[in-house]
Amino acid sequence: MGENTGRVRARGVAIRRYILQHVQKNSHNIATLATGRFGVSRQAVNRHLKRLVEEGALRQSGNTRNRVYEMAAVLKWNQTYRIDEHLAEDVVWRREINTVLGVLTENVRGIWQYGFTEMFNNAMDHSDGSTITVAITKTAVAVEMLVWDDGVGIFRKIQQQLGLLDERHAIFELSKGKLTTDPQHHTGEGIFFASRMFDAFSILSGGVFFNHDIDRDEDWLLEPPTPRAGTAVSMRLDHHATRTSREIFDEFTVDQDVPVFAKTVVPVRLAQFGDDQLISRSQAKRVVARLDLFHTVLLDFTGIPMIGQAFADEVFRIFPRDHPHMSIIPINATADVTRMIARAQAT
Repeated sequence: MGENTGRVRARGVAIRRYILQHVQKNSHNIATLATGRFGVSRQAVNRHLKRLVEEGALRQSGNTRNRVYEMAAVLKWNQTYRIDEHLAEDVVWRREINTVLGVLTENVRGIWQYGFTEMFNNAMDHSDGSTITVAITKTAVAVEMLVWDDGVGIFRKIQQQLGLLDERHAIFELSKGKLTTDPQHHTGEGIFFASRMFDAFSILSGGVFFNHDIDRDEDWLLEPPTPRAGTAVSMRLDHHATRTSREIFDEFTVDQDVPVFAKTVVPVRLAQFGDDQLISRSQAKRVVARLDLFHTVLLDFTGIPMIGQAFADEVFRIFPRDHPHMSIIPINATADVTRMIARAQAT
């Protein structure tokens, strides 16, 4: 009897945990998903949803047939800081942010410390703005943080300082890593690593959006949202995330005894605008720009059905010929892309 009761309780905990972990992306059909996942009745799932609402973990809206569930905020906090010579990211972290975040596991707190201090410092040093606003929303499952400055906008600044044709090219360069407009004082690694530590990481600046979601392997997205002044960085992390910042650093290190950022993954589709096909040498040169900063480069061809002969020749014959110390490795390539790469390498 007691053993059966324990199993029922454990199952109930598992169902409620599943609901909390998936409701953010499935607010309209979370009950249906939970029913299918655990093989229980809709009524049973509704009881768990009702309990989570009563406990304050979820918020519900709409009528019975069209009911929507959302995560309820346990805590909301925001503060605006004036950028001057007295502002320091480590002091803000220690005196305020660390306390606001509350009780967290050591690995999760380490990721938050890295992400916050890197993004806050970027806004201080590069935005040319006057203020930085930090907003934190904490739920029963995760924390989401927004770091927003009122400066010139990160993508526009990169475009201007590097002489790029389009702000979207700045996103492509950011996705490679080691991009900075101030190489004397910054390594350009903060955004690259932070984007891979968090469950969700995005930057909105002007009319350009840059996003990385941990649930989508190497899936960088371009979207045209409403333009926004300055730069807004959003980071979200589950309280129960198990990865550590050290693991993310090691993932992009070639020699574990020499912890240097020597490996990167390049989402090739960010070099493709609209319906354009990747066929020209100019497009190829944008892909390989600054790749000589790395030892190993994985070129991710997800979403690319084909490439042209000139593009393949530039990337897989000419560039490796001029940089024999590097490893250029295509991944997620279609059969057509693979054939064109093999043709270029055999020339």
